[in-house]
Amino acid sequence: MTPESSSSSARALREAIAAGTLSAEEACRAALDRIDRGNGTLHAFQSVEPERALARARALDATGAAARGPLHGVPIAIKDNINLAGTITTAGSRMLEHYRPPFDATVVTRLEAAGAVIVGKTVCDEFAMGSSTENCAFGPARNPWATDRTPGGSSGGSAVAVAAGMVPLSLGSDTGGSIRQPAAFCGIVGLKPTYGRVSRYGLIAFASSLDQIGPFAGSVDDAALMLEVISGADAQDATSARIDVPRFSASTTGAIDISGARIGVPWTLLDRGVDADVRRAFDESVRTLERLGAVVSAVELPHSAYAIPTYYLVATAEASSNLARYDGVRYGFRAPDAASLDAMYDRTREAGFGAEVKRRIMLGTYVLSAGYYDAYYLKAQQVRTLIRRDFTEAFEHVDAVAVPTTPTAAFKLGEHTADPLQMYLADIFTVSAPLAGLPAVSVPCGVTSERLPIGLQLTGRPWEEATILRLAAAYEAATSWHKERATAFTRARSS
Repeated sequence: MTPESSSSSARALREAIAAGTLSAEEACRAALDRIDRGNGTLHAFQSVEPERALARARALDATGAAARGPLHGVPIAIKDNINLAGTITTAGSRMLEHYRPPFDATVVTRLEAAGAVIVGKTVCDEFAMGSSTENCAFGPARNPWATDRTPGGSSGGSAVAVAAGMVPLSLGSDTGGSIRQPAAFCGIVGLKPTYGRVSRYGLIAFASSLDQIGPFAGSVDDAALMLEVISGADAQDATSARIDVPRFSASTTGAIDISGARIGVPWTLLDRGVDADVRRAFDESVRTLERLGAVVSAVELPHSAYAIPTYYLVATAEASSNLARYDGVRYGFRAPDAASLDAMYDRTREAGFGAEVKRRIMLGTYVLSAGYYDAYYLKAQQVRTLIRRDFTEAFEHVDAVAVPTTPTAAFKLGEHTADPLQMYLADIFTVSAPLAGLPAVSVPCGVTSERLPIGLQLTGRPWEEATILRLAAAYEAATSWHKERATAFTRARSS
């Protein structure tokens, strides 16, 4: 295996390093070279850490075979809202422009224990609030399929890093779709685990009852491999679950038989607002699953029609609470030359936060205020319960629920910035899973007439990531859509 070809598969890369045909340092240098050549155009990375990464790769090359983990020598990128000790972690905000966390996130500790080499931090919407990375204070990432279009958000940079072949794996966070939507827009695999499957310790909080860390990958098998590494209980995170971690990759390798698997489709949710190309690709993906032996039936999720307003009440309320800590006193940006403490608070938050973050803080503060709490926040929590119950009832009859990941393919940068509601509606099919705490995966299932990727989303029961990964792997093996990612950027870069 040559270093340049090493970006294609994390498993193949790890095996090549284990076999001695490639060193961890060579793999790291190749990844850094790809980042250097592509990041000027795509802006996938907020920061790159070449010295740190190369030092770690050399250390890995010096270890014996017995000490090699499942991601030994694999270059990985992480979203810039995940702490990497001593490395600037901005969360896409001027508020944290110079913040260097003194500790690693638990997922970082687990990745490095498995032998991964973290090469840098990826661009994200400010405090993970957005669907396009256009809310990043340092400029948006660009879709490698068409650089005038968004890669999605808020984990857009992590999706671009994998889709453009810079690294084989990356980490994002998903609060309302921030892994699955960028995965769909960039033609790769993205997985949101069950809430509590992966520790949130060291993840900069947006909405604590919704946030979850998960993988981006070029294949379902690589996503499963990474999920095995980062999952598990953590004493530092009270919301992480004390539940056994399955060998997820056992569901994605070898002969995969999905005969008799029951898949539900909430057809009534697809009646309005779904682009014709997306609907065509989704319908064909359902037929493919049927040809593989799955049994497809209609299910009803009546309260999912209210998922967007529910999400934007719950999430903003939690954001208002979480972001109160950014006051210029304890850490992060502080406005200079304030005449009083109140003035320092006001000026710090005015200058440190961007427009979308301010919008969500104000909305969240409003719905939590006296006289409005019962009418808005409490009502949203009640509807959230109904959404969860809809899925519970559906899962009495099916093993997974299938929908398009997004109602459209990637939209152009600037297309929705003047209309936040249209931006929010891009998450119509992704917000229900985090509201219900469920696992969901997006896998490529087609392209539009403009050669933009389309995603198929499969949602499963709590703790049954293995089920949706098995279904996604079977679908992936029967199709070739995952092999077509980022062809436009690849051609432009080589010309």
